[in-house]
Amino acid sequence: MTGLEDWKVVLIDDEEDIRDIMTIALEDAGYEVHTAHNGESGIQKTVEISPQIVITDIRMPGMNGIQVLEAIKKHNPDIEVIVATAFGEMSLAIRALQLDASDFITKPINDETLHLALKRAKERYTSRKQLKDYTALLEREKAETVQELIKTYTFQKNLIESSMDGILGCDENETIVIFNRSMEQMLGYSKQEVLNKMTLDRFFLPGEKDRLKQELAGERYGGKNRLLLFETTLVGSSDKTIPVQVSATAPLNQDQGGGLVFFFRDLREIRKLEREVSDQARILHQDKMMSLGKLAASMVHEINNPLSGILNYIRLMIRILSTGQLSEDRRKKFLDYLKLMENETHRCSKIVSSLLTFSRKSPPSFGQVRIDELLERCVILSQHKLQLQNIQLISDTEPNIPPVIGDFNQLQQCVINLIFNAIDAMPEGGKLYLSAAYDASKKQVMISVKDTGAGIPPKNLPHIFEPFFTTKQEGYGVGLGLSTVYGIMERHGGSVDVESKPGDGATFRLRIPVE
Repeated sequence: MTGLEDWKVVLIDDEEDIRDIMTIALEDAGYEVHTAHNGESGIQKTVEISPQIVITDIRMPGMNGIQVLEAIKKHNPDIEVIVATAFGEMSLAIRALQLDASDFITKPINDETLHLALKRAKERYTSRKQLKDYTALLEREKAETVQELIKTYTFQKNLIESSMDGILGCDENETIVIFNRSMEQMLGYSKQEVLNKMTLDRFFLPGEKDRLKQELAGERYGGKNRLLLFETTLVGSSDKTIPVQVSATAPLNQDQGGGLVFFFRDLREIRKLEREVSDQARILHQDKMMSLGKLAASMVHEINNPLSGILNYIRLMIRILSTGQLSEDRRKKFLDYLKLMENETHRCSKIVSSLLTFSRKSPPSFGQVRIDELLERCVILSQHKLQLQNIQLISDTEPNIPPVIGDFNQLQQCVINLIFNAIDAMPEGGKLYLSAAYDASKKQVMISVKDTGAGIPPKNLPHIFEPFFTTKQEGYGVGLGLSTVYGIMERHGGSVDVESKPGDGATFRLRIPVE
């Protein structure tokens, strides 16, 4: 078995700070660490070094983590790949697991989660290597029957029994002769019920076994007599169905009527994660709707005032017109009234348009986003609420900021969430500073939201971007606002950070790269 001193890890992340911090944590644990700043160089380093484990970020410029995973598995399927993803990107994490990633970890990454994922990856790697070595041994010995395979396997019993994957073997008559502990747990049958008593048909839906054997005989999923990462459904005790990912091989010459060995990976946890993705999308939208409710309440008053003014001018003009012909003096007054009505109507239209844009539930659509327009809409939506809370808004947007590539609606949600957090931090009123600037040296736009509230306690600072962490009373939020901001920034290749001292307010900064 590989000793700890022999474990090599390639770490791929486009953020230098993350690479430095994780390298320290991994080297302290005894791993030999090699780093890469993008997917292409990470794959090249993997080919050169042949590590047992690769840790890759999902969101990177150029080649993303899913593409890195596919390339590594194509080059060497035995390498264990751990993907790092932001909260809200669970669909990508599920896709990674479907492509045989060892595990995924969510950002921000803590040591406990990292080392647990590494432990699982090491167990999978060791188990796979031993099974591969064992299969190679059988092929070298040219075992003629499955019975011979079983005799040899007696010396390696613990190897198969301790496998995290379910392992099932059948002879040339499709009678089950290998059924490990993971298969027992997965299907709900004991060895005594299965071995030499049940056939392959019992564990598949009608027609599915034949389809699987047909694919095994073809070359679409790994080559002739090999099947890799094929998804199907098993049937367990009480006819319960279990979604699985299966790899299979014919260790003997299948043309001569040998047996089959299957390796099953239970997908129920992945399916559960898929349901959680749907739930998260619903909860995230619910969090957005809560923000929308707060906005709408203040918008009613803000729109009502100009509408009342427009209505009064219309009534006045109707009354004047009913008295007879217009004098030149009254005609000029009419023009003034119409100009005022036009301005007020335009203001109402901008408010309603901004509210509709924010409320719309639409798939992500990336394009050019002008920062001045983004902040203008956020100010339109939040200005009246700020006034109601006795908060003075001080806005400062640097001229000629280049546009960023992003989803306008998601970036708007980020800024609105930060503004609402600032409002909540100043219940007695205060000042809110909203600014934007371009850092040419780093090729990034920085949006800053600063409040004059009580600040964030030091004990809470490490947790504020974690999902469902909140210090608000029940019914005032589900703790997804800042984790939503974190996830959206990750998807845009950017970042969010906070600076705060008790009694001195808090400053949140969004950093978005300029392509």
